[in-house]
Amino acid sequence: MTDMTTLLDTAEEWQVTATATPFQGNKTSVRTDDVVMPDGTVVRRDYQVHPGSVAVLALDDAGRVLVLRQYRHPVRQKLWEIPAGLLDIPGENPLHAAQRELYEEAHVKAEDWRVLTDVYTTPGGCDEAVRVFLARELSEAEGERFEVSEEEMDMELARVPLEELVRGVLAGELHNNCLVVGALSLTAALNGDGVDALRPADAPWPARPFEA
Repeated sequence: MTDMTTLLDTAEEWQVTATATPFQGNKTSVRTDDVVMPDGTVVRRDYQVHPGSVAVLALDDAGRVLVLRQYRHPVRQKLWEIPAGLLDIPGENPLHAAQRELYEEAHVKAEDWRVLTDVYTTPGGCDEAVRVFLARELSEAEGERFEVSEEEMDMELARVPLEELVRGVLAGELHNNCLVVGALSLTAALNGDGVDALRPADAPWPARPFEA
């Protein structure tokens, strides 16, 4: 039986006897590793190599969350999501990336930032790590709006009460992983120790170390 006081994920790396990159894309790639199992057998594991991402659950003074609706070709659906984007620059400060995404996708800035949660999206097949921030004290960003392109040209914006997002998640109507994780995590925080107990925006992130 696991001692619940020590329930935490820990770093570990099993021996890799061979590795290859059969596909290299613009932002991500596919890697094939031969991994030594505990009994000594060697198995092959294919997985996507991903730079990492940030997402922003932006909460206004009325308790509404800023969401956007965007076409996602792999699942052939338009999904309601929270602002998010790739960590395009190695070692980039995730807070700076999150602030950029909130500006580019919603033309909004926030004065109060905290880490809501850190997740691996699909650890069995991808090494993508996502840091989800909580942003509050929202206001309109200065200057011209960021010029969007491709799928973002058809994007819709809305502000939705947190309770309505949670209802949609539990009803199977909303599926974006960052929205689901963010809405449920914020609800847990509000019903627990409160958002002031959340980690600061510059909290360490071992999955994607960054510069201050």
